[in-house]
Amino acid sequence: MKTGMVEHRFETVTNGDVDLRVAVAGEGPLMLFVHGWPELWYSWRHQMTHFADRFTVAAMDVRGYGGSSKPPEVERYTLRELAGDAAAVIDALSDDGAAIAIGHDWGAPIVYQTARLHPDRVSAVAGLSVPYRPVGPVSAMELWEALYPDRFFYMRYFQPPGIAEAELSADHARSLRMIWYSASADGRGGLIKDKPRDATMLDGLIDPDPFPAWSTPEDQAVYAEAFEAGGWTGPLNRYRAQGLDAEQLGTQTEPRATIGQPAAFIGGELDPVRNFVQGVDVFADSGPFCDDFRGGTIVPGAGHWVQQEAPAATNAALDEFVSSL
Repeated sequence: MKTGMVEHRFETVTNGDVDLRVAVAGEGPLMLFVHGWPELWYSWRHQMTHFADRFTVAAMDVRGYGGSSKPPEVERYTLRELAGDAAAVIDALSDDGAAIAIGHDWGAPIVYQTARLHPDRVSAVAGLSVPYRPVGPVSAMELWEALYPDRFFYMRYFQPPGIAEAELSADHARSLRMIWYSASADGRGGLIKDKPRDATMLDGLIDPDPFPAWSTPEDQAVYAEAFEAGGWTGPLNRYRAQGLDAEQLGTQTEPRATIGQPAAFIGGELDPVRNFVQGVDVFADSGPFCDDFRGGTIVPGAGHWVQQEAPAATNAALDEFVSSL
């Protein structure tokens, strides 16, 4: 347990041949938190502390990360597979077989697809930083290729095996700091910095000294130790599996493409994800594919890591959503 956090325990949930480490605290109905890239269960420390007096709060290490299994094959990281992991955690930890599922970054599509593919397991769903959009029949990588034909785009850089791993593992702590800063409000513009197509991920990014106060050296050490031990291949394979998502989910008619459960969205005002498509604010209309959308919240002054950069505002928005259920 880290100082200042709610007292918690770790449990292991098994889904087939995959073991999933889950931090658990509190009592009551289950609230499941799913992190994104490149993070850990620890990204939800503020939300676990806030909600543990009312809920059983569970924050999982997604497969490929931290204390969870790290299969090497790309096909083990599709949204279908990862949604199955989330459903398995809910099965293991929920008294009534369902949970409020909350995800950030890649964790948002994971909880969205858990709500769709395992509807009885999810009573409500909230996504942070990535609004819900149905998976299309064409790989998202084809879209990025068309939008960034002559410029660097990190998802494309991640596709060839081994290249990004070599760069990012040269100094895990430095790589993490630079990536986090580039997508934060403090480092606004860094993540999609205009640089040549053949640049690398860290080219032109800033290693801030000191790092913004929302992530302390103690916080950063938790992540650095995990990536030192587990590497980058599992986390990067989520990006490499996007073509398989299109094959598996993009042409599927059932379950429906919309989300039927109560849903909400939270995003940071200065999140670069808002403007991945030039001239389009993807946060402007965050609920058109949700049948019971309870609203979107844009957190002023926050970047991509909204629940860490602005925990009080994020928790308030989640409180409002939960109170509406």
